[in-house]
Amino acid sequence: MKDDELLTKWNSRHAEAESLGRVATVLEQNMHLATPGCRALDLACGRGANALFMAASGLQVTAWDLSPVAIGRLERAAGDQGLVISTAVRDVIALPPEPRSFDLILVSFFLERSLAPAIAAALKPGGLLFYQTYSRVAVSDEGPTSEQFRLDDNELLGLFSGLKVRVYREERLLGDTRRGWRNMAMLVAQRV
Repeated sequence: MKDDELLTKWNSRHAEAESLGRVATVLEQNMHLATPGCRALDLACGRGANALFMAASGLQVTAWDLSPVAIGRLERAAGDQGLVISTAVRDVIALPPEPRSFDLILVSFFLERSLAPAIAAALKPGGLLFYQTYSRVAVSDEGPTSEQFRLDDNELLGLFSGLKVRVYREERLLGDTRRGWRNMAMLVAQRV
């Protein structure tokens, strides 16, 4: 897909969406690991549910997304809630974060494997990566239809093998598939 087609697709999705999205489970369940007041990046932030959650939790939040529609919705929501979030319309593939620039980076429902080294390098020493996205083995059709945007078994562990794993969860098809946390993988890893 060409860049302008991709931008049109995401602008349309963000404009038509009824809500600001949902907070990533990896963030909700592990926010207590973040250092209060730390500098955090919501990479490919979409409409900003995660950025708003982190800002409301007292972090200094930066949020980037390719879609100006998404960034506009996030800016309005932040203003309505009295939250300060530094936002930018930014192609994170073409312009990844600078090395050692953030204490925490959140990536939610975005997968560009070539960015993994830059994301890891963008963490300050001791910094945390919170990552959650869809896996190829799933119990429903939720998520992207293309295998390109789904993780293979334990793939997050390999993509960020230079970081120290603090939390990892990927249930796949084990046991009773009607229960549990399915269709995704999550990782919290630290740059040591």
